[in-house]
Formats: sequence, structure tokens, C-alpha cells
Amino acid sequence: MDSYLDETVNVYRNAALKPDVGLCCTTTPMNAFPGLEIPNIMQEMNYGCGSIVSANDLANDPTILYVGVGGGMELLQFSYFNRHNQGVIGVDIVDEMLQSCSDNLLEAEKLNPWFKKEFIDLRKGSALALPVADNSIDVAGQNCLFNIFKESDLKQALTEIYRVLKPGGRLVMSDPVCDQPMNEELRNDDRLRALCLTGSLTLSDYIKSITDIGFGTIEIRAKRPYRILAPGQYPTDELLYIESVEVCAIKDPMPADGPCVFTGKAAIYYGEKEYFDDKKGHVLMPNQPLAVCDKTAGNLAALNRDDIFISNSTWFYDGGGCC
Repeated sequence: MDSYLDETVNVYRNAALKPDVGLCCTTTPMNAFPGLEIPNIMQEMNYGCGSIVSANDLANDPTILYVGVGGGMELLQFSYFNRHNQGVIGVDIVDEMLQSCSDNLLEAEKLNPWFKKEFIDLRKGSALALPVADNSIDVAGQNCLFNIFKESDLKQALTEIYRVLKPGGRLVMSDPVCDQPMNEELRNDDRLRALCLTGSLTLSDYIKSITDIGFGTIEIRAKRPYRILAPGQYPTDELLYIESVEVCAIKDPMPADGPCVFTGKAAIYYGEKEYFDDKKGHVLMPNQPLAVCDKTAGNLAALNRDDIFISNSTWFYDGGGCC
């Protein structure tokens, strides 16, 4: 195992034995569902950087995989939508984290009459070699884990997720991103990388790493402030601003002209005709915003029409639209 992965295991072994409330921080509100009570210990061991559990992804009892179990909070939230024995699989490489998660699930049973620990199938394994069958998962999730991986390991982790997802399956995830250049000293600091700080890619590189694996549709669902790396506190000459991004990658066939990446853009037709049809599957009704992927937004903008408005990216997308 590479030294940075050894350091990662050490960090999360310690975080399993003694909750580290400040290990990851986010201003994302915690998902609350009717009849769901989250034990305090799970909240203290919330080592993610965003929210990845959405009811929109979880209809019809999906089989769910969560990689990097933490204190079990996301596993409990996912099991709310699949209340069957072993309907949710949790994978982690750290023995102590698996044990703490198992203990926390017993606490969740006491607070939630509907929940049974048997809903969760905890498995020891690596994100780089998932102990999960091919094409068996409807929804896979990870929260603030993949940013730790260096390039070759990130490619392997994404390849493994792609392998286990069914066609049309979804990978929901949150990771830090940083669009400013990060120096090599920061990137090569094993501990800072393990702390989810200095492995951050630019958002464009992050998206490319996902689409290079074959995911045909990418949804940017949120982008939020995360951390500051300041000179004098970290080995950097400039203040670095890190954000967390929440993404859904769908195992759709790759379009011939490249992936559909939704970043919250919309097209609005305000001409005199009843509608505008670009003859490529996109029909714009007067003054009715249509969510469009960045590729379609670019194609419409290239028409240079004075009756179509293309909005900027909002970095918030919740479905619908052109593709």
C-alpha cells in the first residue's frame, strides 16, 4: 500500500476509536426524513463534506452501495429507502471503522422502530477492489473519500464503481475541489491529503476523471464553501479556497458528441414564434426556462440568435431538462 494510503488508514482508524468532530466540516444541512432519528455518535462521526442522500435517487427499493462507512450515518439514511435485509452494502478497509459503525447501528435500532441492523451488510474491502458483483448496484455513494486518491488510484476507484453499477445506475458523491493551483508540497503531504485538504482537483479535472471512465451524464447538484488554506498555516504563498461539490454520475451510454454535464444552465426562448426547435431534440417554449447541459448550451449559443438567452452555471441542478 502506498504511504499516503497508509496514512489515510491511520487517520480514520484514530477517528473510529475517538470521534474527531472537526475532521471534515460542511455547512450542508443534515438530511431529515420523517421518522428517522440519527444517533449523536453518528453525527459526531460525520466525516463527509456534503449531502449525497436524495429521495429522488432512491425510489423502488434500490440496491445501494456506500464506500467508506464512517460512523454509519449515510448507511442509516440510505436504509430508510431500502428496508430489506442486506439491501444496503457498506464497504470499508479500516477494521476499527467497521466495528464502530456496527456499534452505532445498534444505537440506531434503539431510536428507530422501523430500522434493523440486518438492513446493512458491512463488508471489509477496498474502494480499489470492491467485494461486490458486477452490474448489481442501483445507487453507489461516497462522501469525501475519492479526493484522497492520487490519479491512478482515483481511476481505479471510479472504474470499480462503474463495474458494479447496473446500466442506468447512479454514483452520488461529494468531494472537495480547488480551482487554484496547489503546489507539490501540499499535494505530496500524506497527512493533509488524508485529511481531505490537498488532494482536491479542479472541478473540470474532477468531472473529466468521471467521464473518462464512461459515465455519460453528470449532474452538479451543489457547490459550497469548504476550507481555506492560508499562508503561515499551510505551506502556500497564496490563500487557497476549497469548495465541496455534490455530483451525480449516471451510467448512461456515452453520447457520440461527448458527455452531458449539467452545471445549472438554462435556455430561455423569448422570440415571437410559438416555440423554437433546434431539430436536435430541444424544444424551447416562450419564456419557459429549459435546463440544458453545457454541451447543448454551447450549441445554442453558437447559433448567435437574439431571441435565446443562456444563463450562467448556477452549480445547482435537480433534474429535468434537455437530455
